[in-house]
Amino acid sequence: MKRLKIFIACDTSSKTKVKKIISQTQSSKIKIGYKFGLEFMNSKNGRKFVSKLKNKTIFVDLKLNDTVNTMVSTVKTLKDLKINYLTVHISSGLAALKAVKKVSGSIKIIGVTTLTSLDSQDLKLIGYNKSVKKLVIHQTKLAKKAALDALVCSPYEVAAVRKIFKKEIITPGVQLGKRNYDQKRSMEAKQVKSDWLVIGRAITKGNIKKNLQNLTKELR
Repeated sequence: MKRLKIFIACDTSSKTKVKKIISQTQSSKIKIGYKFGLEFMNSKNGRKFVSKLKNKTIFVDLKLNDTVNTMVSTVKTLKDLKINYLTVHISSGLAALKAVKKVSGSIKIIGVTTLTSLDSQDLKLIGYNKSVKKLVIHQTKLAKKAALDALVCSPYEVAAVRKIFKKEIITPGVQLGKRNYDQKRSMEAKQVKSDWLVIGRAITKGNIKKNLQNLTKELR
């Protein structure tokens, strides 16, 4: 059986909380990585904390979406952190995606398709005419053209994305039981068929060790 791989979302500004999450989620049964988003990376001690982490799989989720030069410069400034994964929005455009990939070095660049907090109605309000699925497929083709290393999509698009994109697929919008927090395109963890699951509050809220043990049982 393929070993389960989970990125635990450290969605907090508290260094103390992150230390607790890391110390209580060591597992020989599941491959664990840690995802740090805008909240932690923009906190007073966030960047410094991440720079000192050793022997951990680190995913920095900044979802870069800017001009080519700004995105390239930002990737260069992150190299001292020795991170493993970094997200960029595919909507930043093919030129930006290719440029970022060119300077990324050992950092794996993850293309973000359409946020799991959005549905087709939300896309219409923004100004998109495509359905979520059609838009994600279109974005996936751009990620492939840019030779990105991985791709983020909701659990519902994994099968369609897999037909086009043969590298790592990472899925947020993963829930334990019926609770999905603020996601609109979410699915129970045991049904998701991606390479990495991204799970936050379902593990980090309450008894972290027990939550991880329950998740392991549910997915086996």
